[in-house]
Amino acid sequence: MSISHLCDRGFAVACLDSTERTVVVNLHHMLLARKAAGKPVTIGLIGAGKFGTMFLSQVRVTDGMHMVAIADLNVKRAHAHLDVACWPKEQYQATSMEDALKHGSTFVTDNADLLVDNPAIEVIIEATGDPRNGIKYALKSIQNKKHVIMVNVEADVVAGPLLARKAREAGVVYSLAWGDQPALICEHIDWARAAGFKVVSAGKGTRYHPTYHQSTPDTVWDILDKYLKIDDRNSINPKMFNSFVDGTKSGIEMTAVCNATGLESQTEGLSFPPATRFEHAEICKPKSAGGLLERAGVTEVTSSVYRDGSDVPHNLVMGTYVVFEAGTDYAQRCVREYNLLPDKSAKYAALYRPTHMIGLELGISVASAALRHESTGSAQMFNSDVIATAKRDLKAGEMLDGEGGFCVWGKQTPAKTSLKEGYLPLGLAHSVKLKADVKAGQRLKWSDAEIDETDLAVKVRREMEAAFSQ
Repeated sequence: MSISHLCDRGFAVACLDSTERTVVVNLHHMLLARKAAGKPVTIGLIGAGKFGTMFLSQVRVTDGMHMVAIADLNVKRAHAHLDVACWPKEQYQATSMEDALKHGSTFVTDNADLLVDNPAIEVIIEATGDPRNGIKYALKSIQNKKHVIMVNVEADVVAGPLLARKAREAGVVYSLAWGDQPALICEHIDWARAAGFKVVSAGKGTRYHPTYHQSTPDTVWDILDKYLKIDDRNSINPKMFNSFVDGTKSGIEMTAVCNATGLESQTEGLSFPPATRFEHAEICKPKSAGGLLERAGVTEVTSSVYRDGSDVPHNLVMGTYVVFEAGTDYAQRCVREYNLLPDKSAKYAALYRPTHMIGLELGISVASAALRHESTGSAQMFNSDVIATAKRDLKAGEMLDGEGGFCVWGKQTPAKTSLKEGYLPLGLAHSVKLKADVKAGQRLKWSDAEIDETDLAVKVRREMEAAFSQ
């Protein structure tokens, strides 16, 4: 079989000498083989925000990848972000998709449909952060036989299980984004299970205090200024940052993890216990074993802030973790001997990653999808949901402003409870009018809002609920 045939089938070939060859599966070597064959992985990026820009800084210097096109509603901003990512201007001056493909350059446009419709692009990265757009472009990409890297976790938690199923049926990959915490947590869980350990809990660290649930884009600065030095406030989107502060992003990300791995939401979602990175095995285990979780097999996010407002030392604020059970006396002895992070009994132990690099690591997902036909985490079931929850007393007639806004935050909730109670997904709680008053702290229901049942995202969500409610 020729080198080109192997490359076409997703394999890589390394020459040992003039007569002997061997097939290797290392991602880097596979990318080098695609480069040598003149067939780099062709990529389209939708959304040139922070995550996308971080990937752009790496993809330009990654052998075997070609960023064919970038779609962003603000082309001028996309150009500015390319400059920030150290791209030479001549690299992104292609006048069309065809021009970009012919000369190995990049085309920038405000029309994302050009990317998802072009048969020469193998992988679409959906990084808009908007649930409705994410669902729309993922569906169209899957229909056009393209792999989808769903940076847009907001869309994944609305309809990811259905999107992933449709991708499998179409013979393409639907994947969470490596570098973002959900994919890294999924890898922790897979590692533990593949090594024969029972996963007790998994999650990440964040900065949290119970008062943060009421944070708005106006008051978020009072919190951010305590731990971030931001000289130019116009350089960040306070609504986006607020979704990290008010607990929403944690609920979204842990829901994505549950639906990809089979872990479950606790009855009342996340409790955000303070913990140092060395205490996770002690704290993130079931209450029956002396921990703080209601049971094993759930997600939890730990806080870098004690309830009195003081900082937790050696916290895991940017990191990820898994707690697993060492099932035998011998395994428990090994846990101690090899400097893992056990609880006092050594029955439970933790492994953590201290940080994540977001878009700088995204190429792992792109290469895995295109070359190995593997995801770096993908929804398999509907175990968890994220529900719009009132930040304050809301009145009928008000317009909801969605994630990170003034009205609601996202609370992780078991999917069975969400379906039974008819709760409104956070991702669909934007630009919709309330029909009823809702008390602060109360989870909203579909019946509380004026819902356009003809909206594509709503229709896909309803289809997902029907498909996964059994």
